[in-house]
This record gives sequence, structure tokens and C-alpha cells, in this order.
Amino acid sequence: MEKVIFQSPQNGEALEFYVVEQTTIAGINYLLVTEEEQGDCDAFILKEVSKNHQIEATYEVIESEEELESISRVFAELLEDVDLTM
Repeated sequence: MEKVIFQSPQNGEALEFYVVEQTTIAGINYLLVTEEEQGDCDAFILKEVSKNHQIEATYEVIESEEELESISRVFAELLEDVDLTM
């Protein structure tokens, strides 16, 4: 499982996540990430919000309940053996 490091925009703190799955929908990249590599833990869906001229990708947590539910269903289909509950 790939480990990625994000920098918090609020305080600059480095946050480490494990990428469980990724997908692109309507040209937008999404990541399903967890804080732990294995076992039951919280998962987050991140949406890429990078601009074309940026060197590094920028992601943020999805805030729209409708979008979160929609993308969660896609990840649930991709990961049949994983139980995603909200």
C-alpha cells in the first residue's frame, strides 16, 4: 500500500496516510486513504483540487454530503471486500 504525506494548510503539520484506492470521475481524481495500513480504522475520501500549473497535487476532504455519498458508492464497488460505512 502506498504511503503519502500531506501538509496541513492550517498549521503546516505533516500528515501521513495510506492510499487504499484511487479513481477518476468526470476528470477529477479521488483518493481513499486511511491513517493505518491494516485493520479497522477511519477512512477519508480526498478530492484533487490542483490547478494545471501546480507541480504537486493538492487534495482536500470532500465536504458535500451528496458528493461524499456518491464517491463512497464508487469506492465500495471497487473494493468489494471492504466495508465502507459513513
